[in-house]
Amino acid sequence: MVEVVRRLLSPIYKVYERRLEGQIRKGPVPKHLAVIMDGNRRYAESLGMLPFEGHVKGKTTLENLSDWSRNLDIRYLTVYAFSLENFNRSKEELEPLMDLFEESFRNAGDDPRVHENKVRVRAIGHRELLPEKVVEAIEYAESKTKEYDNFNYNLAVAYGGRQELVRSMKIIGKKLQNGEIEIDNIDADLISSNLYTSGLPDPDLILRTSGEERISNFLLWQLAYSELYFADVFWPNMRKIDFLRAIRSFQQRKRRLGH
Repeated sequence: MVEVVRRLLSPIYKVYERRLEGQIRKGPVPKHLAVIMDGNRRYAESLGMLPFEGHVKGKTTLENLSDWSRNLDIRYLTVYAFSLENFNRSKEELEPLMDLFEESFRNAGDDPRVHENKVRVRAIGHRELLPEKVVEAIEYAESKTKEYDNFNYNLAVAYGGRQELVRSMKIIGKKLQNGEIEIDNIDADLISSNLYTSGLPDPDLILRTSGEERISNFLLWQLAYSELYFADVFWPNMRKIDFLRAIRSFQQRKRRLGH
């Protein structure tokens, strides 16, 4: 019954989608969009599927999001794919998920859309904790796209915001110890320059799916002045119209940036 209703409403949504996109193109869009892709497992559970099947469906949504963002000229896209806490999941879920990461990075390195649009692909996070095959796939995608700068696609894998800050502090501490810098040299710019996101602008908009309203240790330093948007839909179910509504909400806000 739900599927029948969905098919009946589809033409109406398409008209609304085109109208909404036309309106959005008249206003400013985020330069950097960051996304917490939440709800893969709950989506799978709701349909009696295995958790991994939810991740596979979520991969399709991510590919769509990349296209939608690029079509709106959003130059930086950072997605939270796998946290450090996710390593606590069962072996039965982790092994196929790592296979999916390997496949995704390999495909990104060979994707004609990536090369046609000159998209630089990068992974941020503690990659030393990932299986060697995943690290090799990451390095493959990064090497194939390292000269591109039209668009930037960053996948946060084995990532934690607090751990990223600790890592930055350790790097700065070592520089102090070696006499490379003085304590008075430590400021916000120095900390930022030693984060995984060094050289990238901070996110303008953080989008999280699944209805959960929390940040979950994602880009804790970088989101100081980001706008937040929470969509009440599981990640695999996110449609273009949901994405466009998030961008419209961003355009309707008055950004004060601390002033």
